[in-house]
Order: sequence, then C-alpha cells, then structure tokens
Amino acid sequence: MSFIHDDFLLGNQAARKLYHEYAAAQPIIDYHNHLPPAEIAERRRFANLFEIWLEGDHYKWRAMRANGVDERFCTGDASPREKFQAWARTVPFTLRNPLYHWTHLELKRYFDLDLLLSESTADQVWQRAAQRLADDDLNTHGILRRFQVAALCTTDDPVDDLSHHQAIARDKSLRTRVYPAYRPDRALFVHDPTAFNAWIDQLAAVSNVEIRSLDDFLTALRRRHDFFHEQGARLSDHGMSHVPASFCDDQVAGRIFSHARSGRGAAPDEHEQFSTYMLQFFARLDAERGWTKQFHVGVLRNNNSRLFRLAGRDVGCDSIGDAPQAASLGAFLDRLDRDGMLPKTIVYNLNPADNYLCCTMLGNFQDGRIPGKMQFGSGWWYSDQKEAMEWQLNTLSNTGLLSRFIGMLTDSRSFMSFPRHEYFRRVLCNLLGQEMEAGLVPDDLAMIGELVQKICYTNARDYLGLAGA
Repeated sequence: MSFIHDDFLLGNQAARKLYHEYAAAQPIIDYHNHLPPAEIAERRRFANLFEIWLEGDHYKWRAMRANGVDERFCTGDASPREKFQAWARTVPFTLRNPLYHWTHLELKRYFDLDLLLSESTADQVWQRAAQRLADDDLNTHGILRRFQVAALCTTDDPVDDLSHHQAIARDKSLRTRVYPAYRPDRALFVHDPTAFNAWIDQLAAVSNVEIRSLDDFLTALRRRHDFFHEQGARLSDHGMSHVPASFCDDQVAGRIFSHARSGRGAAPDEHEQFSTYMLQFFARLDAERGWTKQFHVGVLRNNNSRLFRLAGRDVGCDSIGDAPQAASLGAFLDRLDRDGMLPKTIVYNLNPADNYLCCTMLGNFQDGRIPGKMQFGSGWWYSDQKEAMEWQLNTLSNTGLLSRFIGMLTDSRSFMSFPRHEYFRRVLCNLLGQEMEAGLVPDDLAMIGELVQKICYTNARDYLGLAGA
C-alpha cells in the first residue's frame, strides 16, 4: 500500500465513512490565504517544482537549515534545480514533522506520485512534475478547478489598486470567485516613520486624499475600505503579537500621527495607543459594512537579526510568542460591544497554551443574533498540523459550539497547498469517527455527517456572505 492511500489518517470504519461520504466532495472556501492575485489573473503556468512548491516557502527553509543546508539553497542564489535537490535530501529527515505528510499528500494529489521523496527519487519526481505542469489543468485556473475551490480571499494592502481582482472578475471562464481582503498592517507603523510616511504617500495617491492630519488619514482609509467593498471584499485581517487595549482619545492619536509624519518615531507605549485607536477604527468600519474581522495573534517575528539583514522578513525566523492576551483582548472587544460596533470576528491563536483563554474570551461576546458570531479560528502556522488541529477542535468543542465552526483555510502563499483542506477534513473525520465508536457521540452517521459538511463548507458559506460561494 502506498503511503498516501484512500484511508490515510482515517483510523476506523466510522471515520472512513464520514470522510468519503460526507467530507471529500465538499467544495472549498479558502477565506484566508496569501496567493498572488496576479498569478490567477494571468493564469500562471509553473515551469517546475521550485516555482510552484519551493518559491517563498519558509516552512521548508526552516527544516533545511535544521538539516545543515546552506542558506544559498534556501533564500540564496542557488539554481531552482539545486534548491529542489537540497529539499529532496532534507525530506527523509522531516519524518514526524507535518512537512512529511504535506509533501507526499501534495505530490500525490498534483502529480499522482506515490514515491517517497528523497535524494534517490529526486530526479524522477522533478521530471514527472515538469511533464504534468505543462498541462492546463495545473496552471492556476486548472488548480482551482481541480480542487473545487468555490471562493478564495487573498490578502491585500489598502493601497493596492485591485486591478488583478478586477481582471479575474471579468474572466467568466473561472468558476472560482476571488475576493480581496483588507490588510492594513502598515497603518500602524508610527514606530517606523520612514516606512509609515512612504506608505501614506501611496495611500494619498490611490485614495485621492491629501493626508495632512489624522482625520485625512482616516478618510483615506475609509475610502479604500469602501472601494474594497465594491470589489466584493467582506473580510479584513490583522497580524500581531496580541490585540492591544491601550485606549486613547482623538487628540492623543492625532499627536502621535503628527509626530510620525514629521519623522519622529512613536515610543512603545505610543505605538500601543495608536494601534489600539486604529484597530478600533477598522473594526467599526467592518461592523458598519457587515464584514468579518480576522486577528492572527501569538506570533513573535524576525527573531534572527542576522538572517533578517541577509534575507528580510518572512524567511522562517518567526516563532510562537507569549504576550499576555486575556485582559487586552477582552477590553478591546468589550469597547466595541458596548458601543454596538463589534463585527463578526475570528481569532486565530498561534500559542496553544492560550487556546482555552482565547476561546472562552470570545464566548463572552456571542450576541444571541448571529450564530457563531465570535469564531475561535482554525490552527494556523505552527498549529496547522494534526495534533494542534485536534487541540483546536477539542478546545472549541469543550468551551463553545463545534457545530458553528467555519473550518479550515490554507493561509498559504503556494498553489500547492489546497490539499491542506483534505488533511484537515481527514483529521476532523478521524476525531469524530473515534468518538462515534467509543460512544462519546451518537453512532448516527447521518447526524455526524451533517456536522462534517457544515464544518467543511456550509458554515463558511453562510457566515462569510461571499457572493457566489
């Protein structure tokens, strides 16, 4: 039997029935990823496995460094073939790392390859992949069709003109609906006035607003939010160590803004105040429009200063953080709830030690009107693997309503990542199948199967309100 077989990760008969009869055929709504919309608009065709698989993959770079691979084969100037060869040599050493599962699941689903990747099989895998990548069903449009992606949401800066999204929308041959999501992280960069002011110049140009004051800044950001809404956006997103709650008034925020515009960077306490002020503003925009707010919390970024200077950010030098979460998250949500301006909210927590903290805090703000309004999001980044997926599912089941969960996303920059939905579905069905056989949930295939379908697709469709999904 090949390593990736029909019943991969499915440990009993109930799990197999749940997956094959209820989960496998469900469409995908990938409501948070980092796929480049330009590559969808242009129907990018990938020449080789490096382009579709290794380009920008910091998960693989971390494993390669740990295996003693030189940086030139990760982010450096080695050729695509050399970088793939270095990855192939590394794969056998990733046994029990989720990369081992993902690698072979992806090779099976994209190229029908049952080989275990290693230095000895690298040539065969490289050549087989190159042959298949020449076919139209593995350009970006073909991949979206193959994996039944009903809708996906990219991650877009407010200064983006969204021209690629507009081109995608005009292409009626693509059944997948592709939407932008509003990611205004750089609006908080008052601690780095050089980057902040360069970005504000872009914002001023694209919004047609002369930005001299905080009020001008907010007007420009609102205009961009309106524009994103017109293009179909229904989600925003923020990535941070924690959700801040250092509240300040308009005058204090305006003073911090003016100082940054004049070239004086904000001190840490001022940055926290300005971030709180702006995130409250963005949440209110989302509430007014009926959008869903996403927070990715629990990360500590750019820890290796040597590699940061060499290769920049997002190269595999970020880790789980331990910033205090409870009081600030609760105060932040409470201020919005008190004012009737709390949007639908998803919190993705990176630190498993904070799972129960986050999930129980979100439960405080369910409003009795929108089912599952406050979502404890799926495991992301280091928690995007079998064990941590089960932790997240168990936390939500024990302290909330699993039946209202909107399920999995890829959070990926790679068009090779759609099998992560299959991976999650297999983990979900295995967990529920085990509990059916143990008598912990009813041995009712139709009942549990309906729950599976909701988590895999229906809940996300109903909750997010994406047209055509």
